[in-house]
Amino acid sequence: MSIVEIKIPSPGESITEVEIGSWLKSDGDYVNIDETICEIETDKATLPLIADSTGVLKIVLQAGEIAEVGDVACSIDTDAPQPESAEVEKYAESSETAKVPEKSVSNTDSYAAGHHSPAARKMVTEQGFTGISGGGPGGRITKQDVLLHSQQFPEPAASNAEPKQEAAPPVVSGSRNIKRERLSRLRRKLAERLVAVKNETAMLTTFNEVDMHAIFELRSQSKDAFLEKYKVKLGYMGLFTKACTEALKDFPAVNAQLDGGEIVFHDYVDMGIAVSAPKGLMVPVIRNAESLTLAQIEMEIGRLAKRARENKLSIDEMAGGTFSITNGGVFGSMLSTPILNPPQSAILGMHNIVERPMAVNGKVEIRPVMYLALSYDHRIVDGQQSVSFLVRVREYLENPTRMLLEV
Repeated sequence: MSIVEIKIPSPGESITEVEIGSWLKSDGDYVNIDETICEIETDKATLPLIADSTGVLKIVLQAGEIAEVGDVACSIDTDAPQPESAEVEKYAESSETAKVPEKSVSNTDSYAAGHHSPAARKMVTEQGFTGISGGGPGGRITKQDVLLHSQQFPEPAASNAEPKQEAAPPVVSGSRNIKRERLSRLRRKLAERLVAVKNETAMLTTFNEVDMHAIFELRSQSKDAFLEKYKVKLGYMGLFTKACTEALKDFPAVNAQLDGGEIVFHDYVDMGIAVSAPKGLMVPVIRNAESLTLAQIEMEIGRLAKRARENKLSIDEMAGGTFSITNGGVFGSMLSTPILNPPQSAILGMHNIVERPMAVNGKVEIRPVMYLALSYDHRIVDGQQSVSFLVRVREYLENPTRMLLEV
């Protein structure tokens, strides 16, 4: 017998332990080489565990267990033969069933004597009659017996009468089921970080609005040529990323972070882009976004978003980041206060685009408008810097050719 052990791989330099998420294969299953057999959860991402060999799986670590890097998660018996697939026929049980003997009624007289039928019991309870003789089969007290007794003795003894019971409330039909799911390690870590942001930073949010008319015209005129030339669509996220990288050059504190008693300034922009993935919100990072053209930014956004949807993002692709953008507008959000992505000092929130009346050159016009929100750490970024940065972003978006002259 040849056994191959599958050990917990190292997700990154700073991660020493993981949690076994869910097994995609069962104990005893036949697995193929390079097949994903399990999901491993870390504080930052969910990573796949890949089969190194072909054979029969033996699970060592169960779902929910905490393991260190290098621990044996499972083993594969490479000498086990591959099972042949075959249809399983179902056979019906014999249609002959034993007949249940009929109950004997020879002793019903002794049982029924003095017992009330359901209707008789209800009348006796309500009227308080006593001493009723049973005239039914075997001496059973029937409704007719109660009626006859009431005619002979119209006023029963009050002392023996039972109190009349109130009608039970109607039973409301409908499902009242509940469902419990294990909180993933990624979600637990995210919860801890979000609470820490609220407790440990002086987070404030400033708002502004953008007239998206110029952006609409730019995309309408250039999207086909842009797609033909670069094989990627011209989207809003790419334009907002470009606008932010240009504005951050003038307001470096918005791109900085606090490290103990020092403020760390960056001469580059590692742009975090919030992406909705099956496992939750992921924030992959576009490295040196300030040096990329609009087309290069769109290509990188598309690549990272695809990897996020497929749960293939690596720790390195999400590590770091000096500034982030999140777009709640794709889900219909009109306005929100995005929460900081520590240790970054600011994050920009995009929202949905709605036609609204605006004053343009002394006239009221209907324009597509988006509300922007900038959340920032007031310990690093002053109010004047945050407001000015957001105004600069708006200026670039309302005059997009200004930021695309070098593209």
